[in-house]
Amino acid sequence: MKISENWLREWVNPKITTDELVEQLTMLGLEVDDVVPAAGEFTLVVVAEILTIEKHPDADKLNVCQVDAGTGENLQIVCGAPNARVGLKAPLAMIGAVLPGNFKIKKSKLRGLESNGMLCSNVELGLSDDHSGLLELSIDAPVGQDIREYFELNDTIIDIDLTPNRADCFCVKGIAIDVACLNELEIKQPIFNSIEPSINETIDVTLEAEKQCPRYISRVINNIDNSKQTPVWMQEKLRRSGIRAIHPVVDVTNYVMLELGQPMHGFDKSTIDGSINVKMAIKGEKFTLLDGKEVVLDESYLMIADNNNYLAIAGVMGGLDSGCGDSTRDIVLESAYFDPATIMGKSRDLGIHTESALRFERGVDPYLQEQAMQRATQLILDICGGEVGPLNEVTSDEFIPKSISIELTEDKLARVLGFIVESNQVTAILEGLGMNVEQMDCCWKVIAPTSRFDIEIEEDLIEEVVRMVGYDKMPSANLSGESVIMQLPEEIIESQLIKTQMTTIGYQEAINYSFVSVKQLENFNLSKGSIALKNPLTEEFAVMRTSLLPGMMETVKYNLRRQNDSVKLFETGYVFNQQENIQQEDKIIAVCTGKRHAEHWSLGKESIDYFDCKGDLEVLLDNCKSHYSFANSSIEFLHPGRQAMVVLNGENIGWIGQIHPEICRRIGIKKEVYAFELYMKSIKKTTLPIFEDVSKYPSVRRDLALILDSQIQSDRITQLMEHELGDSLVETIIFDEYQGDNIETGKRSLAVGFVLQQQNATFEDKEVDKLMSKVVSSLKENLNVEIRGT
Repeated sequence: MKISENWLREWVNPKITTDELVEQLTMLGLEVDDVVPAAGEFTLVVVAEILTIEKHPDADKLNVCQVDAGTGENLQIVCGAPNARVGLKAPLAMIGAVLPGNFKIKKSKLRGLESNGMLCSNVELGLSDDHSGLLELSIDAPVGQDIREYFELNDTIIDIDLTPNRADCFCVKGIAIDVACLNELEIKQPIFNSIEPSINETIDVTLEAEKQCPRYISRVINNIDNSKQTPVWMQEKLRRSGIRAIHPVVDVTNYVMLELGQPMHGFDKSTIDGSINVKMAIKGEKFTLLDGKEVVLDESYLMIADNNNYLAIAGVMGGLDSGCGDSTRDIVLESAYFDPATIMGKSRDLGIHTESALRFERGVDPYLQEQAMQRATQLILDICGGEVGPLNEVTSDEFIPKSISIELTEDKLARVLGFIVESNQVTAILEGLGMNVEQMDCCWKVIAPTSRFDIEIEEDLIEEVVRMVGYDKMPSANLSGESVIMQLPEEIIESQLIKTQMTTIGYQEAINYSFVSVKQLENFNLSKGSIALKNPLTEEFAVMRTSLLPGMMETVKYNLRRQNDSVKLFETGYVFNQQENIQQEDKIIAVCTGKRHAEHWSLGKESIDYFDCKGDLEVLLDNCKSHYSFANSSIEFLHPGRQAMVVLNGENIGWIGQIHPEICRRIGIKKEVYAFELYMKSIKKTTLPIFEDVSKYPSVRRDLALILDSQIQSDRITQLMEHELGDSLVETIIFDEYQGDNIETGKRSLAVGFVLQQQNATFEDKEVDKLMSKVVSSLKENLNVEIRGT
């Protein structure tokens, strides 16, 4: 936000220097980025009028002008500007003038003809970068007057970097309120009255999208002369705020926006067919903006339309066909409140930047529209004349933001700030900021101005108080407090310990963005439930990740392409899914590919396989001191024969497997990649050890050779044995597997060992035989097992 210091001082003029004012603004939270003079340093530049003009006899592009500079005699000036003409008033640098860059003007000859000075453009005076021609002055500019005096150039432009919460300071009024409150002064607002209508013409308005536009004010003004020149004082205020003057209607709406904070728009009434309707666009429709750019709309765009066509994208930019020009005679002024969420991001989506959108998307005072309309009407009448119709206001009170009452207690204020602020000072500060304040015993009931969207809770009021008291004036004191070390319960494993364990077994931690592209998710068929960002930075970061896998695979590919042939990475982070509500879960993923061992003459050159990855996974699962197993799965992005669900205490907590070779090929990875992904909350729980006596009696081992269906997992045998043998079973060992000759197709032979032991006696053979008979019967009954031998 660029603002003229002189313009600010018209509203509030504290007796402080420019440097002190800049310091005050920064300490108020309105950080000043830059301070520059309103124009370059120059001397002896005056208003001059071209009286006659002739072509230079020896140069096609040069003119010989006779110029009146108020000296009593005409001066001959040789000039090549394309807009030089008789009657034009422009700045003239006299002989002896010094222009910005220490450029000195001397009497000279151009192609043989004497030139007694130089007619100037904006560039020569350091006013702007416009070098298209001479700076054209108003027809009533007094000849001979110093240009610095004429333009009131002894001014400073202050560039303020506003935080998103201070939308109220995108205008002179908002900044003036803060400065006035700090310096205990009253602001001097411009005086203007409600304009009485001179004609009874209105344009009907319908709010089809009343939630997105709950207030819309329009006014017809006929018979204006828009070809008139905008007053110099207004042009200069616009220029110093970074806005180029165009013609009175546009300049006035821009001026009111900078002065009061309400963006406005003027339509050429002759282009409006029937009435105005504020509604949402239809996907796929096209619209040509005021700058000539054609854009494609969707249903998220709020549009201003007539009976047949769109007139403007609400809050962003008007349309090419409905804009005002120098020849416009009748206009319809618009002053509206648009829902910030509806306007947010639209200008960025369209690849344009507008001052209007910048303000609407951060929030405009929903009760400012009538005041802005009256101010703009007065200025247009003063400049262009015209006949004014009545205000036509259409509102939907249901959707207009309402002010809320906030209670601030003395106790909370002192506790948060750490020092006492006098009650009367607090009241004066809050009232000075335009708030409605009711001081009570030990508290204040406050209603914030409707322009202050950032004030919603007690802490916001405290921030306002300390801003005005001054952060630099807060008393310093040594802080003290009790240091409490939080300790996790013993059954919870810290995330850092899990990360340390992963690095111990050879993995390196990776950190990827929580945003991925839609294509990345679709590559792994993981786009279901994904959450699209409203304003993504790029298409590569358009949605929230539903799994850690897509981002990690991009990292693997990045490393492989840089000759890092063996990669072992892990990451912890949140994944996001849209179900009935947005769900986020903390997960851990590990990926590995390449050689099993680092290159060495004594080590083999085998590649990492599924069982290497499974072994790393079991390191984490062993922490839980609970029963875990692996179940069949059919996950699409994993190799159909090398994948499993990870089951802990009967609950699925993740998956493990080889990433499907076809997916790897599609994303540009030629190696086999293995990975597992788990819920962090599941592997952070452990079972505390319980003391048990070591049995002093010998253990007994029995072996069984079983023939069973090849689809039956060995884990089912282990679970069945634990159920049948109870505490007597110390260990189950599967020490052999066989498929081949003498074994029926679809079957396999497993050799299983059972280690039995008692705490209070030695097992006798007949007891063991009885238990083994029970085991055999159970195996045959539940798993249809055939016993080959014992």
